[in-house]
Amino acid sequence: MTASSASPEPEWEEREDSLPFTFVSYSDFGEEFFRRAVTADRILGAVNVLAGQPIELGPIGVGPGRLVKVTAHGDIGEAQSEPVEGPDIAFRVVLPVSLSFEVDLGLETQRFRALLTVPLVLIARAAEGLIVFLDIVPPRRDQIGIDLRADGLRASVLNRVAGIEGEVQRFVAKYIDRELDKPYVQKARVIDVAGAIDSAWDRLGPRRPSATAAHISEDFRGAVEHEQWPEDG
Repeated sequence: MTASSASPEPEWEEREDSLPFTFVSYSDFGEEFFRRAVTADRILGAVNVLAGQPIELGPIGVGPGRLVKVTAHGDIGEAQSEPVEGPDIAFRVVLPVSLSFEVDLGLETQRFRALLTVPLVLIARAAEGLIVFLDIVPPRRDQIGIDLRADGLRASVLNRVAGIEGEVQRFVAKYIDRELDKPYVQKARVIDVAGAIDSAWDRLGPRRPSATAAHISEDFRGAVEHEQWPEDG
């Protein structure tokens, strides 16, 4: 049997015992990498690109005959997240939305305030080319929580009659779904692992000497060659 065809396993096993690492399979390495790379803080960083985004609604018609006009403005707050148990690396994220809006009845205007909670589910998925993609499941209208507060009794009655809650939930669900498709959000949902590795390797690996360094080295060699060194003894 030639040296090239001999099995290296016995020698490797001896080296493995002497090295300061516990080796794992590639699949175990990949799973641990995902769980360490895709943390709650990084998930929040991706989702919070939406934080501070203004929301403008209306005027839209609500209620019977759509005769009541609603105009609203507000913004998206900082998200909160918690891990979801299961085989996937997933998080449940809640986006708070604050809105102030006016209801124009034609003869008078009523003012409301609304605090909404928008639930999202983010799943970290592995894609070809060493890409981690954050798959976001947007909420349905009925999954959005809303706490509607009216100024005065008249406004409270109007809330029940005009169905403002449902209209606001529908609008916010549509708005979030549209925002998730925008380029700045899509960019935040992609983690280019290969690019990060290449960048890190460029910083850590051997570097080519600069032209300036080569010039200094050449000058140094020339100076050494022309130097008059004393003889030994």
